[in-house]
Amino acid sequence: MISSCRAAELRNDRSGRPDEQFRSPAVPQLSPTFSTTMPLTIQRCASCGTELPERDARTSCPACGGLLALVHAPPAEQGAALRARFDARLRDGAGLVADAAGAARASGVWRFRELIMPGATDADIVSQPEGNTPLFHRPVVAAWAGVDALLLKHDGFNPTGSFKDRGMTVALTQARRAGARAVACASTGNTSAALAAYASLAGIAGLVLVPAPKSGAQQVALGKLAQTLAYGARTLLVRGDFDDCLRLVREGAEQLGVYLVNSINPYRIEGQKSVALEILQQLAWDAPDWIVLPAGNLGNTSAVGAALRDAVRLGLIARAPRIASIQAAGAAPFASAYRENFATQHRVKAETVATAIKIGDPASWDRATAVIREFDGVVTDVSDAEILEAKAAIDAAGIGCEPASAASVAGVRRLAREGVIRPGERVAAILTGHVLKDPGVLLDYHRADHAAPLVNAPIEVDATLDALARVMDAAAARA
Repeated sequence: MISSCRAAELRNDRSGRPDEQFRSPAVPQLSPTFSTTMPLTIQRCASCGTELPERDARTSCPACGGLLALVHAPPAEQGAALRARFDARLRDGAGLVADAAGAARASGVWRFRELIMPGATDADIVSQPEGNTPLFHRPVVAAWAGVDALLLKHDGFNPTGSFKDRGMTVALTQARRAGARAVACASTGNTSAALAAYASLAGIAGLVLVPAPKSGAQQVALGKLAQTLAYGARTLLVRGDFDDCLRLVREGAEQLGVYLVNSINPYRIEGQKSVALEILQQLAWDAPDWIVLPAGNLGNTSAVGAALRDAVRLGLIARAPRIASIQAAGAAPFASAYRENFATQHRVKAETVATAIKIGDPASWDRATAVIREFDGVVTDVSDAEILEAKAAIDAAGIGCEPASAASVAGVRRLAREGVIRPGERVAAILTGHVLKDPGVLLDYHRADHAAPLVNAPIEVDATLDALARVMDAAAARA
């Protein structure tokens, strides 16, 4: 984690966290309207307003098919008191044994339970634990991106190596509470690994649908597929792409009574809110100017927006950061729509080396569109070459990430060069997955015959001290 003194160092003459007189702006659409007799949480359709009970296992509106969102009763504490509660839980959860109760109290997701699932008890919660991921500042990466105060929130440090664990702990908790007999998802890899691990922990059967190899080439990184198999989920290789998998699993979930845990599930979104809340807490509740993240199915864009909405409304922060969602150029329907002021919902046949965001028909489109509009956000796309160069820069700094993660830093560089991110602004870029998620792409990039920036090809040498000395001298000269 970034230290408090380092956070202060990177601060750019801000007014600090809000005092108790701060009045947050009105929150559009889904602001709570509870009576004293209503439950702590309801599910509400963002399109037509239909409401469902908290434990209803449906993941879309039965009246119009729209996406559901969770609406929680406001916590009794707000502002400084709520910040103090979250900060105390952070201190008290350190070093606990990860049994059921200890994991729930140590989790960086359930630390914010009032904003995620206020009715859950420690006995309900399915947790590894997850969250509490580091916030790095690496000058070499900041210099590469052209943004001095660039911070890297690395969610590859979650238990299964990606941000998906944040949503899956909440989705599997809800599955347990709803009495689900099985859970299912479509995946490009990370969701399936998280589902498999958390379903195993919960003792619930897991089913995942992933794209089958195409023309002899894997469409899912082998590291992610290996995790899914190892953790015990039944894995189906579908002859199609991710969008085909999602269509099929949605139909199957509805007709076969299986609980769907893709990011259209509102409980997934609630868990993924915690990454933004952690960033704010790590910066002593002094919000950065920007949060930048990769964008595929758009669940994380939706979740970050929901978290910032809560944080402003409850007086945790005095102002909200802007949001930048970054897509791969070969899978960029949302970026295309942004350039047209979202006049058209585009669908594309996705092709990109960043398999985690290789999605041509994002499921959380409407939610994410609302977030970009509400938070003065921007959406752009970057080429595979830009993604891989950014990944090489992050890897060389000793951090590492999977290709899709690097889209956020490539996007920061693009936006800084275009003057959208201005000099002196503080930026938190989210890295969504671990470096070992897709080792095949990494090894292919660092080939001796690959003429690309930051290539670090292995060198074959004779078994002699002279050969070793020549390589060491060359390395020292380059450094």
